Amino acid sequence: MKKILLVEDDPNLGLLLQDYLQLKGKYEVVLCTNGEEGLLAFTKEKFDICILDVMMPKKDGFSLGKDIRKINEQVPIIFATAKTMIEDKTIAFGLGGDDYITKPFRIEELLLRINALLKRASSDKSDGAEKQTQFNIGKFQFDYQAQLISFHQEQQKLSTKEAELLRLLCLKQNEVLTREEALLAIWHDDNYFNGRSMDVFLSKLRKYLKADPNVEIINVHGRGYKLLVQGSAI
Repeated sequence: MKKILLVEDDPNLGLLLQDYLQLKGKYEVVLCTNGEEGLLAFTKEKFDICILDVMMPKKDGFSLGKDIRKINEQVPIIFATAKTMIEDKTIAFGLGGDDYITKPFRIEELLLRINALLKRASSDKSDGAEKQTQFNIGKFQFDYQAQLISFHQEQQKLSTKEAELLRLLCLKQNEVLTREEALLAIWHDDNYFNGRSMDVFLSKLRKYLKADPNVEIINVHGRGYKLLVQGSAI
């Protein structure tokens, strides 16, 4: 189970978030109600991710985040605040924050952000597979850095978004790439308009890959997409 440090001074919201996340069965949530309590908890236990309210008594979320970064430079941090000022977002990321969510927010949105950051952190600790830039897709060769798909003597230049999306599909070949994961990784927001934009890029990728009948990008209902390559291990 992943351990979450949740620092939130609103007891009702804090307990609601704690209960919701723990009911998912994948998380242990340590709830603290002020920044000093949160810092003490962080020094005593190992956490996989921190969710910090910005406006808190005794020690605000930004000060807490700064102290956490002195102890651990890698642990993902999400700042949560009722403020919408661009200056606050600049401070959040300047302190080493990984994400920023504005209240009020849907708990489902927070969960998506948590999952995306944990997956990214896990990938950073992997054996370097996430840094792979050359892929074989059936009879195609895909060069992510050059943004090129090659098939025999023909080449297809990809846009940046097409290349990023195809790379995510390649990294999870024959496995499900969730819609939310792709949107957050590439567009950093899973809103409706970005979703429609991604659908357009998927249609283009399917067109580019149709020359090889053993390669297909399929929809997985209610979940996302899968790059199927027949003849490779599933």
